[in-house]
Amino acid sequence: MNDKEAYLQKLQAKLDEWEADIAALKAKASEANADAQIELNKQIRELESEKNDMKQKYEELKTASGDAWRDLRNGMDSAWDRVSASFKSAVDRFRVSV
Repeated sequence: MNDKEAYLQKLQAKLDEWEADIAALKAKASEANADAQIELNKQIRELESEKNDMKQKYEELKTASGDAWRDLRNGMDSAWDRVSASFKSAVDRFRVSV
């Protein structure tokens, strides 16, 4: 497996993890009181938007060839880290409060 394939596998695993996190938050929202539901649903929409943005970037990276994918990767690492932190924060916060 080359570097690109390994990197793409890592990113796909993270996208799958985020999808599971969103599903868990949706389940929590359905069981929460009205105020918590409003906040959870807002957070879910934001996380879904971020996940969709990252999925689009993943697709761009997937189709990039040669040195272009390395250039894209360098810029994407910080974006993935930021979105990962956002997901972790949301999941941790609602795990405790709901």
